[in-house]
Amino acid sequence: MLKVPLEASLQEMQEMQEMDSSFARQPLLPQSRLPGIKVKYLFFVWLGIFVGSWVVYMHYSSYSELCRGHVCQAIICDQYHKGIISGSTCKDLCEEHTLVFQQCLSSSPTQQVYSGLWKETGVIIKCGIEEALKADAFPESGPRRDIVLFNKPTRGTSMDEFREMLLNFLKSTLGDQPSLGNLVNKIIVMADVSRDGKLSLAEAKSIWALLQLNDFLLILSLHEKEHASRLLGHCGDLYVTEKIPHTSLYTVEVPSFLQPLLPSAIHRLLHRWFSPAWPRRAKIAIGLLEFVEEIFHGTYGTFYICDGAFADVGYNERHDFKMTDLRKVAAETAVRGFLKGRRCEQNADCTYGKDCVAPCDKLMKQCKSDVVQPNLAKVCGFLQEYLLHGAPSELKDDLGKQLKTCTTLSGLASQMEVHHSLVLNNLKTLLWKTISDTKYS
Repeated sequence: MLKVPLEASLQEMQEMQEMDSSFARQPLLPQSRLPGIKVKYLFFVWLGIFVGSWVVYMHYSSYSELCRGHVCQAIICDQYHKGIISGSTCKDLCEEHTLVFQQCLSSSPTQQVYSGLWKETGVIIKCGIEEALKADAFPESGPRRDIVLFNKPTRGTSMDEFREMLLNFLKSTLGDQPSLGNLVNKIIVMADVSRDGKLSLAEAKSIWALLQLNDFLLILSLHEKEHASRLLGHCGDLYVTEKIPHTSLYTVEVPSFLQPLLPSAIHRLLHRWFSPAWPRRAKIAIGLLEFVEEIFHGTYGTFYICDGAFADVGYNERHDFKMTDLRKVAAETAVRGFLKGRRCEQNADCTYGKDCVAPCDKLMKQCKSDVVQPNLAKVCGFLQEYLLHGAPSELKDDLGKQLKTCTTLSGLASQMEVHHSLVLNNLKTLLWKTISDTKYS
């Protein structure tokens, strides 16, 4: 059971009032001093509403259009039995039924995400069914999903030709990196489910379809890095990853449907109450900084974090940082391709994803190709709230200064590589030095 420090609630609420003027306008929390018992009572009333709403939401989402796991499984197994697709988990999913869908985690009807069990081990199952849903709703509107999605490679394609297909695709999505040949070899080994040293048409079609999914492609590109979810298997364009125990950097996360209803001060108050101990937060933060290092001039190119809200991150039982979803991470090639020649009136017109923003050349009315805020500055902006609250008093000033310096980084990171690395390493060193001799290290 979660323990809430109610004795400190009035003091923290008043502190939040000073930080966010909108908080004072909320009818439940007037600016005048309230008796402690009344604040506790109001909090528990709100908590009851919160829990009740969450239960209703979970119940509804289990039966809403968001959750089509049964459709996904039926389509995948039908295509497997017809010999259209292949994969390392097909037999477990469709014949032995040792890969089982459980709780629905989907946020979109076209991107099905479920927790599941694979041979009694907790996993995450992901499946895209957009084409199938369109075909079901409008049978006359276009070709079947197996023709649209699994249309490459065609019968008669040789292994050499398929290798060339893979290499050209990776160059176009990740950039012309010298290491891509090694990645092609790893993809072919993964696709070779029969382990006979060659690919069947079903094996080749399945891996090609998977590579069109940004999340899968990035998991594959970062599979050697410890901060990305491990890929465990696939069947067609369905794939299975390890299950991350904590899918938020806080122990409680406000459901997405309630977030617009709550003032920012309430969000911060909840995060302060329901967060790991500070040394554990420091260890998680170090992992996040290491992830930034991994995707900055990594083995297969440079990647941008294009959602500074950090909603798709978490940690494991050892408080090691983990990315739970890589769909908000984009290859530099994809970002540059989006910005190239794009017309604009202001910087906001040059936004890839949620917040990968490039400057607008207002004279030429075209976007430049350099993202303004590097990954490290975004991460440090997030860590200011995450780390400064509850930090040891002897560390707080130095930590605050380093985080502030970090958040002011701007410009293309490759043009200030030394400064970027220096700021990142100084911050990591400071955090490690603080927790290195404790049980949390």
